[in-house]
Amino acid sequence: MSFCCGASMIGTKGTLKHFHTNIHNVPITFCPVCHRVDVHYLAQQEYEILAEYAHGDGSAEVDFDDYVDRDERALLENCVNHESEDPIEVVRSQIDMSLDLLSFAKTIDDMQWQMELKKRLMVLNSRRNRLLKRQSSV
Repeated sequence: MSFCCGASMIGTKGTLKHFHTNIHNVPITFCPVCHRVDVHYLAQQEYEILAEYAHGDGSAEVDFDDYVDRDERALLENCVNHESEDPIEVVRSQIDMSLDLLSFAKTIDDMQWQMELKKRLMVLNSRRNRLLKRQSSV
């Protein structure tokens, strides 16, 4: 499982820019709170090699899937949530995990972690409310 600012990262595929080259369908994880994006650790080496070769060749666009054969299930099995899931369920899952962590942080009396978790919960709650509002207006 990948974590960022205490939140579990969401697994998906995305486009990353390496110098002047756009690399499409890169397995990534992103944080639903701070929006940090990382190349999935199982694809990191292949991404770096492909990015360097594509940059060296002067390619503007490259598709990761054309050059790297990966089992997508293996890439995403360590992610708690995936982009293909219902967004409201992803946020609810993130809130549940954050509440569990907050309870633990209180148990060990870690005030800094508690404050970070409370900030994250405010962001997630705001996102949940926007999703619910959007859902009810449809």
